[in-house]
Amino acid sequence: MSTTTSTPSPAPVQEGTAARKAPLDWRNYIIYIGIVLVYGICVLFLHDSGFATTENLLNIFRQTAMIALMAVAVTFVIAAAEIDLSVGAVAGLASVTAAMGVAAGGPVVGALAGIGTGVLVGLVNGSLVAFAKIPSFLVTLGMMGIAMGVAMWITGSAPQPILSPGFNAFFGGGSLGPIPALLIWVIIATVIGAIVMHRTAYGRRVLATGGNEQAAIYSGVRTRRIIFSVLLTSAVAASLAGMLYAGRLESGRYQWGSGDELSVIAAVILGGTSLFGGRGAVVGSVVGALLIGVINNALVLAGLETSQQNIVRGIIIILAVALARRK
Repeated sequence: MSTTTSTPSPAPVQEGTAARKAPLDWRNYIIYIGIVLVYGICVLFLHDSGFATTENLLNIFRQTAMIALMAVAVTFVIAAAEIDLSVGAVAGLASVTAAMGVAAGGPVVGALAGIGTGVLVGLVNGSLVAFAKIPSFLVTLGMMGIAMGVAMWITGSAPQPILSPGFNAFFGGGSLGPIPALLIWVIIATVIGAIVMHRTAYGRRVLATGGNEQAAIYSGVRTRRIIFSVLLTSAVAASLAGMLYAGRLESGRYQWGSGDELSVIAAVILGGTSLFGGRGAVVGSVVGALLIGVINNALVLAGLETSQQNIVRGIIIILAVALARRK
């Protein structure tokens, strides 16, 4: 009889001890660290200028609300590895069409005209990028000029006053108790955007499209539809921001939103969304918009000239983005 000796198997290594817990990367939270530091510095040096007063803080929220609202939608665009440079001009055009609609048929007609402007622009942008496969940079750059030109043309470059108290109160000019209506709009948009991005199949498809479009196609994701939908949503959000401009300032002007596209993109990138797609952070984008608003407000209170404000703002944004970069 032969005896067989079995080699004892190694004791199983418990998963908790074998796998090391990944260390936290502080760069994932740079936007939150940054806004706390910047706010603290501003309070320290601008206390006598009234920076920390409740009225000034609410003023910062009002000034950045439109940027934050557009940043929520543009987060999806950039997470899908696309870009939208037309949001600022579309906001200006929507403010004009909404004002003209209010004058012609009342606040409901004005609201429908403003949203309809965004839908029309979004259909054009989305179709050209998703189905004609023209790069989004070129399409939205062209649309930026078209939207501004149309707004100037139909108004003769003149402001369009809005004399409807109801429209002005609902779209940005009113408040719910001590809470400005603009802040309520931003909170609603942020909650919806965060849930859609991180809790739905649609959000996962957006990230998959931006991360690796070819792999997403093999996985059954209709990437062209995703790209079409994010550009459509971005234009609609820009039109809503334009109506918030119009309601807060009680007029529609082609200048409203001019240059906002740069602030929106900066806020999104500062917030942690990858410029190359595949990663999106809706809440981070809103905090990024707020950080830009705090910086702008502090520079004004500090008495810097416009040229100096642009230099300081640019340096801060470059440093923040550089610190937030992943390995």
